[in-house]
Amino acid sequence: MISAIHWVRQGAAAQHPEKYDLNDKEYERINKLAADQLEDAKENLKEAEAMAVDQKEPTKSASTADDDDMAKYNLDSYDDEVEADKNKQIGIFSKIKNLTYYENEEEDPYITMNTDAKDDEEEQKELEILPGDNMLLSAKTEDDISHLEIYVFESKEDNLYVHHDIMLPSFPLCLEWLDFHSGSKLGQATNGNYVAIGTFDPDIEIWNLDTVDVMYPETILGYTDKSKKRSKKVNTNYHVDAIMDLSWNKNHKNFILSSSADGTVKMWDLTTSKCVQSYTHHSDKVQSVAWHPTEATVFMTGSYDKTVCVLDARSPGQVTRWQLDSDVESLRWDPHQPTNFYVALESGFVHYYDVRNKDGEQGGKPLYILQAHDGPVSAMDVNPLVPGCIATGGTDKSIKVWNTVNNKPSMVTRRNFDLGKIFCAQFCPDSAFQLAVAGSNGKMHVWDMATNAGVRQAFRHIQALAGPDPVQEKQPITILDSADHESDDDDMDNKGEAHSDDDDDDEDDDMDEE
Repeated sequence: MISAIHWVRQGAAAQHPEKYDLNDKEYERINKLAADQLEDAKENLKEAEAMAVDQKEPTKSASTADDDDMAKYNLDSYDDEVEADKNKQIGIFSKIKNLTYYENEEEDPYITMNTDAKDDEEEQKELEILPGDNMLLSAKTEDDISHLEIYVFESKEDNLYVHHDIMLPSFPLCLEWLDFHSGSKLGQATNGNYVAIGTFDPDIEIWNLDTVDVMYPETILGYTDKSKKRSKKVNTNYHVDAIMDLSWNKNHKNFILSSSADGTVKMWDLTTSKCVQSYTHHSDKVQSVAWHPTEATVFMTGSYDKTVCVLDARSPGQVTRWQLDSDVESLRWDPHQPTNFYVALESGFVHYYDVRNKDGEQGGKPLYILQAHDGPVSAMDVNPLVPGCIATGGTDKSIKVWNTVNNKPSMVTRRNFDLGKIFCAQFCPDSAFQLAVAGSNGKMHVWDMATNAGVRQAFRHIQALAGPDPVQEKQPITILDSADHESDDDDMDNKGEAHSDDDDDDEDDDMDEE
């Protein structure tokens, strides 16, 4: 399934991405990260073994077999032998330093094939990303293996292909793009191209998208003091449960917010990779978080405690709270009316509020309520280029486009693209009517809404729709898997309650328009 997607604007990616370079400095960094992760894994293994012993004692025959194996392979004294060798390096990269290596291939007697400059030039051309191309990020899980696929979208050619991918440590829940340099490139004046990834692990990984075949993230935000055991109690320094959502501050670029299943929201300083503020104004999982688009210190949060909160990062005790009748699925500020925001709910409704409409710390009534889907509204986005245009997706497997001009919402069109339950929908930041949609069966579509008759009729005043109407609507651009994964429909609901389950019957595949 695809659990999160994110567009990267044109021109943000390096035209010629770097190849990963495992030099001495990088070796030391990843060796330390690997050792830290190994320690965490050992702690988890000890806890799991202790629980297993408590729950069930091993049978006599199994115990005898284990003793025989221990004696046969001398496993009892194995740890002692390793400890005795004080100079031996431990870790997954421990052997690298002990290998002979050469400054260039010409000096290495074991390399008999010369590198062809023409091959290097062809490889560089294959990896090239043109200034007019978009990146499209897709967090995907297949057979319990999660990875981030980095697509390149060539809008002029209607072409979508995988550029490279990144293996992830756990099931991904959210993605956030940022251009602030971190890790080894911290402090550089140029714009960067990074993605922050939240998973079921309590740490946040930040990866450099302009480096291919990279082995480890540039930065990890979370538990760093390996001299102490990681606490499982909620604290002010790091999260202790899954990362549900991320929001990067485009006005103060060194700050990023994270919301977690541990009930807290944390603000991180990317220059130090440390948490600088922890917020505890919710009483349940915090599903969504979003910085205000223009007010640099204001943000909002939505939780499973059925509330939305707006607060200033400088005054965490002053919270304006909107009480709802359902769990929050996602939040979006209206970029065309920054005082207003959308709330998508598990009940299938979308609420639209004016943040100024409040009574003290109590939020006011919505400007309108839209019944969007029969089940949870599991995906929602606001068109950044077209005022009054929003898209919603649901566990009812449909994607819908709405016209909300003058606070009078009406459905423009509805589609069932056979993507399973819709978990992701996002408008392209550079093309008014390109919408990326993905769901539970592991496929992603890029839908050109500009060729849809209903969309053209509703937004005919938009310059991008100028010209004669097309004879036929374009089919979505997609890369198909070798097999569908319909059995994954309910996996999202079994992993951290990222989206709620729904037992609705399949929709008719007819392409209805309203």
